[in-house]
Amino acid sequence: MIVGFIGLGNVGSKLAGSLLDEGIELVVCDLDPEAVARLTDRGAGAASTPEELAPRCDVVITCLPSPAICAAVVEAMLPHMREGTLWMEMSTTDADEVQRLGAAAAEHGVTLLECPVSGGCHRAATGNISIFAGGPREAFDRGLPLLKILGRKILHTGGWGSASVLKVVTNYLAAIHLAATGEAFAVAAKAGLDMATTYHAIAISSGNSFSHETEGQLICNGSYDINFTMDLVEKDTDLFLDVGRTNGVDLELGPVVRAAFADAKDRYGARALSPRVVQRWEDDLGVSFRAPGFPADLIDTEPRVDGYEIIVDH
Repeated sequence: MIVGFIGLGNVGSKLAGSLLDEGIELVVCDLDPEAVARLTDRGAGAASTPEELAPRCDVVITCLPSPAICAAVVEAMLPHMREGTLWMEMSTTDADEVQRLGAAAAEHGVTLLECPVSGGCHRAATGNISIFAGGPREAFDRGLPLLKILGRKILHTGGWGSASVLKVVTNYLAAIHLAATGEAFAVAAKAGLDMATTYHAIAISSGNSFSHETEGQLICNGSYDINFTMDLVEKDTDLFLDVGRTNGVDLELGPVVRAAFADAKDRYGARALSPRVVQRWEDDLGVSFRAPGFPADLIDTEPRVDGYEIIVDH
């Protein structure tokens, strides 16, 4: 089996590396020649375009930064894909686009499995990331051996679009938890509390969250380096708001969170690291959230565990 991987960004490069680590025959494609070289140096083949990659592969994985880019790549690639190819879409994208492109793929004899990931770059690097997978059960079963290499906890979410909706729901929750961490840290700092103590108090309390445990450490360090940027939060939050509007949900907190990140993007730039949304409080209040003993980068210290499907009882 030959697997093609298109999109070697912060997450994609690590997922592709996991396939190489397990001896999968891999062909990669990306606009960044250095990203390609890092994997070809480890034994991957390379293709200069998606159209060149497509006919060489039994499975094609895409991990791209936006629905528009994904659509452009896939629409260019589909006429060149062999009948019977499995296309695994690992981008954070729009559910309607997933359904449209899945139908277009089927016309070419290509089967789509959407499978966005959640858990951060540090878990993508170790294969311990979580994966939502949407599509027909037969497509899920076909893709499951690769999903078990790419991630740890794997959940079949239903038909096309279901995984994309759940991905933007969970990304929205991560964004709101991050913004709330900034407010909580601001109150603690102005009250004169030690920030290391504050971090650990939240971590052992009912106020804890995955965002606090991970990004909170990088905020206390001051690196903010979560490998995720303001423009990506903006894109994901807009997708969440669109799902809410489409389904007639009058959202209260979503627009507030969106405005907070828009303000941070205006202050620090579209490619600023997303945890810098909390820096607004530091700048405006003249406080610092720094504390000793916190890492500049997140490292997944959990041992690699073979991936497995999460079974939901109905």
